[in-house]
Amino acid sequence: MPTRRALALALALFAALPVGASPATDLFEAATRAVQSEYYGWSTVDRVGLGVKYASVLADKCAPQGDACDYATGRAVLGDLLSELGDAHTNIRDAEGAERLAEVTQNRAVNRTGARVVRAAGGLLVVSVMPGSPAAGAGVRRFDLLTGVNGEAAGKDTGGKNLPVGPNEFIRLERAGAPLRVTLRRAGSPDREVTLPTARLQARDEPTLSWAGPDGKTAVIDYPTFLASDSAGLFLRRLGEAQAAGARALVVDLRYNGGGSLNQCIAAASSFAPVLYRTRGQGWNYTYAGLRGEEVFAFLARAARPDWGLWRGPLAVLVGQDTASCAEVFTYYAHKAGAVVVGEKTRGVGNSGVIFEAMPDGGVLSVTVLRAYTDAGDPLPAFQTPDVAAPTDIAVLTAEGRDTTLEAALSALASPAPDLQKEAGQTDAGRVQDASLNVGRR
Repeated sequence: MPTRRALALALALFAALPVGASPATDLFEAATRAVQSEYYGWSTVDRVGLGVKYASVLADKCAPQGDACDYATGRAVLGDLLSELGDAHTNIRDAEGAERLAEVTQNRAVNRTGARVVRAAGGLLVVSVMPGSPAAGAGVRRFDLLTGVNGEAAGKDTGGKNLPVGPNEFIRLERAGAPLRVTLRRAGSPDREVTLPTARLQARDEPTLSWAGPDGKTAVIDYPTFLASDSAGLFLRRLGEAQAAGARALVVDLRYNGGGSLNQCIAAASSFAPVLYRTRGQGWNYTYAGLRGEEVFAFLARAARPDWGLWRGPLAVLVGQDTASCAEVFTYYAHKAGAVVVGEKTRGVGNSGVIFEAMPDGGVLSVTVLRAYTDAGDPLPAFQTPDVAAPTDIAVLTAEGRDTTLEAALSALASPAPDLQKEAGQTDAGRVQDASLNVGRR
């Protein structure tokens, strides 16, 4: 039950709002109410006091507009409030951001080129290309750099300032359905103009399999998201394909994976060893468990042998600053199973989980509602620090075509620790397909 002091502060919060309802105040009230009542993360900031402080800020900003104060003003103030809360998992998205989230989680058919991009110095870095898509047909490859889109500069300038076209603008242009004119830069080739048509494609990106290493037998699975409800199954499919083709080592690339469903990342991580992930919320607790690529009852994962996995060969996980949330959880459990982690320190939200609350402007509030622990009850680390520090050098990538992070992983796998020196063929594709044994799926 709320204390008298908390109730008094809550009354003070809403008393500080501008007199008369407006879109901005409606949004602010809905978001702060959710944060006050539902938040259960690691931040120790006084949330009620924070609400009172920013209600006053909103009142000042809305004074000139009165009851016409718009949603954008409310979002801007809420952005500052949530930044001061200090939990990157708790954030607000506008209606367009909510639509993008729904497209991926529901795997809708949308207009796409098939290229997924992130901001980088000098352009938009292509981090995945959907097989069979218009982008693939136009010859676009992973790690190409798009320096311009429809005649406008893209990505970031040399000082780190955002240029006109970023990932959101790129997606907005795709959804409009017209072809995109891009300037493509690739190592060893002059810049060239490419027209990217769009087509109705699934909104989510699937894991893809490629090969690397001096003998071409290191399987590289680019794992872009855990948002889709079948993302663990898709990963198992790629893993089975790698084993069937005789993979001797495995690299899982999570550098641009921002997370997704706990069920899916726990299941996928259990491809290497049994996983137990305890959570605590306000007055409740729950243990997620995974075994041989599937979500199972916790007692089954506890009873399993530690080495019971679908892949027990040499393993590396690539991480970076965009590796977040469930991708950090996957990395943690893969590392426990013997993986070498290569790249950069991750985002730092791997020890909590969120729900999404609909907001009056059509957007959503992501609010942290659970804290994460090991099965022994120790808090999970917020971020993952790589065993081998090897940032992805965009300049080398685009000028020389060399992926410095993958190179570092291949070097690490060439001299693996004793616990990684297991026969990669210990499990086979057939066993991956048998991962749906009766092991207690909920």
